[in-house]
Amino acid sequence: MKNVIIISFLFLLTFANAQQKITLSECYELANKNYPIAKQTALLQQKLLFERDVVSKAKLPKIDLNAQVTYQSAVTQLPVQLPNLTINALNKDQYRATVDVNQLIYNGGLIDSNMRLKEAEAKLQQQKVVINLYQLKSKINFFYISTLLLQERIGLLIAKQDLLLSKLKEMRSAVKNGAILQSSEQILDAEVLKIQQQIDELRSDKIKMIGNLALITETMFDENSMLVKPIFTEYKKGLRPELDFFDYQKEQLDISKEVISKSTSPKLNVFAQAGYGNPGLNMLNNSFEAFYLAGLKLNWNVFDWNKSKSEKEAIEVAKQIVGTEKESFELTTKMQLQELEMEIRKIQGLIATDYQIIQLREKIIKSIDAQFKNGVITSAEYLIELTNLYEAKINQKVHELQLDLAQANYQVVKGL
Repeated sequence: MKNVIIISFLFLLTFANAQQKITLSECYELANKNYPIAKQTALLQQKLLFERDVVSKAKLPKIDLNAQVTYQSAVTQLPVQLPNLTINALNKDQYRATVDVNQLIYNGGLIDSNMRLKEAEAKLQQQKVVINLYQLKSKINFFYISTLLLQERIGLLIAKQDLLLSKLKEMRSAVKNGAILQSSEQILDAEVLKIQQQIDELRSDKIKMIGNLALITETMFDENSMLVKPIFTEYKKGLRPELDFFDYQKEQLDISKEVISKSTSPKLNVFAQAGYGNPGLNMLNNSFEAFYLAGLKLNWNVFDWNKSKSEKEAIEVAKQIVGTEKESFELTTKMQLQELEMEIRKIQGLIATDYQIIQLREKIIKSIDAQFKNGVITSAEYLIELTNLYEAKINQKVHELQLDLAQANYQVVKGL
């Protein structure tokens, strides 16, 4: 007998350890890690590295290889003939191959500004990913709390079923002794079967809801997984990722404005050309020869018809638009928090009433339990009061989990 008890204990211990437990914060972390859009974080970083490389290449010398063959309808000739001097006319077919090298020396810091603009754009795109992942929290809250509610209702129904089964054991001996009619036993049997139906239905619903939670977190959950009831302490000051997004938008616009200013700066290049052709640089030499030239080139667009000014003014308007969007978001967030605070206070009041109702129902059950055992009331009357008690307990669980959902959503809206 002792060995049987030990084996049974070890089996239960193994089952308890094997049963998967899930917390709400773990679901958040799994979604941030596994949801498809989360892969964009690494991809955007890789994209930025390539874009940096492209922009930095503008500081390197530009080398071009050129070749051309032309045939002209006319060539340059002297308008007069000199005595005792014969100058051969140029060939109408001409050939040239060159290597051109251009090196940027100064452009007012335009390349560095473009580099910072690419980084600002990447930061903005990264923040979009953060926002999209953050917005998943509301869906996770719904699936998690809904699954938790089904789990709690199943637990209450199992407790009710166990209580009825114990009552059935007592009644069967009473029926054998003729103290209670068999119909009373049959009523309880039917109720036990009805409860089993409800448990099976709720378990099926829980599997579906667990499946939704598994999809959004890209994680395999066992259908028997136990969800841990979240605990919410006092709320700290949080920051929504959308607020950072608005700030990053303004930062990007400021750098874009800087790029426009830099684009009107003078640009100084040093260049060199080496080539081989017919004719070369000496246009009077009608033969193939090598040649080269080098120099400096300055380019400065001193007047662009106020194009850059209009572009900067457009950016200032865009910054004002971003400011209004941020104000609207903050106002909407404030309204949502007020609504959730009212919802939380309302549910807390309902839960306080639930405790009072349950206490009264438990007293009633204790009172009629003795009457039921002594055959003063029927099993149908007993079931009515027992159902009332468990309905009150279910209402309490519903309200508690509604409170959890409201508190979880409050944290999401507040940015915690």
